[in-house]
Amino acid sequence: MQKKYLYFMAAAHMCDDINSGALPAVLPFFVLNYGMDYTAVGGIMFASCFLSSVIQPVFGYLADRTQRNWFMGAGVLLAGLSFGATGFLTDYWAIFAAVTAMGIGSSIFHPEAARIVNSISGQQRGAGMSIFSVGGNAGFGVGPLLAVAVISAFGMAGLGLFGLLSLVMGAALFLLAPRIKAAAVQLQQEAASASSAAPGVKSRPRRAVNDWRAFSRLTLVIMFRSLTFSGISSFLPLFCIQVLGASNGVGSATLSVLSISGIAATLAGGWLADRWGYVAVLRRGCFLLVPLLAAAVFTKSIWMVYLMLIPMSFAMQGTYSSFVVLGQSYLAKSVGFASGVTLGLSFSVGGVLVPALGWYGDAYGIGAVMALVVLVSLLCALATLLLPRPEEAAMK
Repeated sequence: MQKKYLYFMAAAHMCDDINSGALPAVLPFFVLNYGMDYTAVGGIMFASCFLSSVIQPVFGYLADRTQRNWFMGAGVLLAGLSFGATGFLTDYWAIFAAVTAMGIGSSIFHPEAARIVNSISGQQRGAGMSIFSVGGNAGFGVGPLLAVAVISAFGMAGLGLFGLLSLVMGAALFLLAPRIKAAAVQLQQEAASASSAAPGVKSRPRRAVNDWRAFSRLTLVIMFRSLTFSGISSFLPLFCIQVLGASNGVGSATLSVLSISGIAATLAGGWLADRWGYVAVLRRGCFLLVPLLAAAVFTKSIWMVYLMLIPMSFAMQGTYSSFVVLGQSYLAKSVGFASGVTLGLSFSVGGVLVPALGWYGDAYGIGAVMALVVLVSLLCALATLLLPRPEEAAMK
């Protein structure tokens, strides 16, 4: 495992996802300053996802065909500069376009980055992916805090700071990407040499295969998980503010608690996945989330919401590395494409469907939206029962 490069990739992941993480926390300010309703708020989340759900698998396919390390730097730059631009825009459709570009930038970064992380993790793919994922959790955790802080200090124009961060990390990625690629190649060569030199071991490499049936079942799980995650990210702060009477800061801080505690959850989930198995960790996490989320929503207490946030974070974020590595295992011949689909769907599908939740909220109230999210989390848990273990899929 090339830890120094894994840590750098985690930092790059943070700088990429800090924009998507900040977006839900900015939504209440859009409502306050521009008079957006729930449908409009859902439309902004839709903007961040609707193209990336298609584009991200395409970039994953391209990463499998020909390595394009510059995707990572370009993606971080586009995501940060586009989100930063929303602080200087007041027209709804201009904000919509900028957030769309942010989603495209994120979709350019993730597949190539996940493919690289898979290559430099050695035999500890769960742990390696969890380190990489921690960067994303940190981005989603720091993003809301940073957004609220800069808007409070400088107004909406303070979001320009996100553009400056992307310039720094984008430049670093362009400079270091060739070295990371060389380290990945060296690690693969060393692993092959060690295998061939082992006494009594016949060095016949295991043939990589694609199990599309298993991958399609995983895709169903990810779609339900994505809608659950996006529903919580988009509407839990508003639920706390408008139903439970919390302040804007207290409502937005729920996302930071989820994401910051998700750092420990992701690391623990990767460690457990390497020992218990990826399917076992994913299944247990999804089933655990259902009663935790129900308690947060149906007790109608802000104290209960905050009491449930950390265990909810472990249930959601602890499964992150498991479903990414599962996708890469099911499609062992197409790791980049699998990364593009799993990482893309894990965020984008939920965002695409969020406008429907917004419409539902305008018609029936924000409490009804959160109840529907609880139901979707149950469907996600039930879908995990369809997943085979990777070794079982490989034998078919």
